This record gives sequence, structure tokens and C-alpha cells, in this order.
Amino acid sequence: MSEVRTEITLVNIEDQGVANRGYIPQEQVRRLKVNAVVDTGAWTLVINEAVREKLGLQITGTDPGTLADGTDGQYDLAGPLRVSWKDRSAVCDAVVLPHAKEVLLGAVPLEAMDLMVHPRTEEVVGAHGAEPLHFIG
Repeated sequence: MSEVRTEITLVNIEDQGVANRGYIPQEQVRRLKVNAVVDTGAWTLVINEAVREKLGLQITGTDPGTLADGTDGQYDLAGPLRVSWKDRSAVCDAVVLPHAKEVLLGAVPLEAMDLMVHPRTEEVVGAHGAEPLHFIG
């Protein structure tokens, strides 16, 4: 399988809440469109320090992890942020790898948005059709 990329929008959820309450205009909500590498081997969203700073995300903790090259370590988590793909979105924290060259869209946000990589076309698609799932409960 070749490298799969897709455009996603990252939004600072705390900014969005402040804007929703009328304290700042919507235009001041920090957001960023990126062409992310879809990495089903990564467990969540991975961003670099520059993206974290542009979005104004706070460090929320650390988590142990293993990089693709086998390096084990403790990595910062930043958030919360909303990840949007077309008409679907999910809220998550992101792992911050300070010198990462790419934003990686991992398994948890893909699953939360009911997305998958189509094995034949190698593009991101809705796992259960074009419409997002709506849960009642």
C-alpha cells in the first residue's frame, strides 16, 4: 500500500468554546488545515511543536509510546482539539513529536469519525457509507 494522505482541519476546542460564549469572534478561533498522512499504525493524532504552537494547545500530560523506528519514550500530549474531515469530526488530544515532519492521522480519530482507508482506491472513505453515523443514547 502506498502512502495515503487526506486533508483535515484541526481546531483549538478551548478557543471554540470561548467563541461560542461570545468572548472572542469566530475568526479568532485557532484552526489549521493540513494534508495529513493517514497512519493506521499510529494510535492517535501526531503533530509537531510548530503545529501545537500555531493552535495554542496546552500540554495535557505525557504518555509512553514506541515510534515506528522502535524508539521508546514518554511523549507530550496536547489538546483538546477537534479533528475534522469533510462533514465528520472527533475531539482528541494529540501526541507531540517536536521534530515530526508530518501530521499523522491515527487509528483512534479515524475510528471516532467512522473512517477507513479503502483497500483498492487507497483513499479515506466513510467506513459505513457516505453519511456519518449518528448514535442515540
